[in-house]
Amino acid sequence: MSDSATTCPHCGALNEAASKFCESCGKSMTPDAPAATPTLTASEANPLDEVSPISAVTVRPGDRPAVEADRAPCLQCGGVVDDDGYCTQCGTKAPSPRDHFEEQPAPWVAGVCDRGIRHTRNEDAMALAVDGERAVLVVCDGVSNCVDSDVASLAAAKAALDVLRPPLPKGLGVPESVAAAVTKVFTDAAAAGNKAVLETVHDDVPNPPSCTFVAAVLEGTTVHYCGIGDSRVYLLPDAGGGQILTVDDSMAQVLIMGGTPRAEAEASKQAHSITKWLGKDSPDVVPRVGQVEVTGPGWLLACSDGLWNYASEPDALQAQLQAAGSSEPHAIATHLVAFANKSGGQDNITVALARVGQRPVEEVSTSSTSDSSTVGNNAAPDGGESHG
Repeated sequence: MSDSATTCPHCGALNEAASKFCESCGKSMTPDAPAATPTLTASEANPLDEVSPISAVTVRPGDRPAVEADRAPCLQCGGVVDDDGYCTQCGTKAPSPRDHFEEQPAPWVAGVCDRGIRHTRNEDAMALAVDGERAVLVVCDGVSNCVDSDVASLAAAKAALDVLRPPLPKGLGVPESVAAAVTKVFTDAAAAGNKAVLETVHDDVPNPPSCTFVAAVLEGTTVHYCGIGDSRVYLLPDAGGGQILTVDDSMAQVLIMGGTPRAEAEASKQAHSITKWLGKDSPDVVPRVGQVEVTGPGWLLACSDGLWNYASEPDALQAQLQAAGSSEPHAIATHLVAFANKSGGQDNITVALARVGQRPVEEVSTSSTSDSSTVGNNAAPDGGESHG
């Protein structure tokens, strides 16, 4: 040790004066500074807008963001975050605004999307819209073994929401005509989502981006829904048994249809291999469509498998709704995401909720004259989806 030495502010060990990190404890030789509270730029405040990159990892070589802005400082030490997303001072990876975001377009509709614990980025997306007492919930789950699946899921969610935003057609008024007209709208929504995914693909990508897709539209006392892949829509009444409305396109569902108990099928090694998806190499992008009548108060839930991995059966989800200890959709969605993370957080987690049946008068009146929509962003025992 030379005469010119300095003491580590963390462990007290002597180090060369020029040392940036302590040779004993490995921590920065710079005394801790209070964690900075970053001021978000316009693009960072809305990471899902039309011009900003979703995250650095999805910007391809040669691409230049349409809007450039200074990065927020490191949340751990206040240091400078480099181009690779890591702090140049302490080495901590800076969180992306996409890692966790929350939306509440009306007091009775809310969604929370979270990266989870295992994944390095959030490949889920959600899109929510409210018009009076009408609600639209869209959830897309990027397939983890594909390139830029986070881009695909967001593009699909946006495009599908645009199709589902207007009121659903009534056909000629008879049930068969209404069903046919609604089925066409959901089929068009899936096609629009698929087209949006295809537009994100480079011709030379060997494993093109893809995602699952579920949507639910609440109009009056009727819930219309559709699905491709293994994200799900549930109807969970306050009293009585709940329902899984959608049917998974997965190997687990193939086993279930063959007589294997659900718990056993969903625990199998290939359970999360999906048989349909949105994307360039999809064998089929026509969704299963259905409807159900709401007979009492409860919750309409759209989610990725990052949640239902840990509570697949409706009664298990209803128990978590009760455990949330709240009647507010945002609080319940936050609780469900926390529950999934505490249970392992093996995949991205998306929870979108709408209150169905009777709601407080002030909630109805608050949203009765506005059209509010938001766009934001799944999970398997092995950490993600794969194509079947």
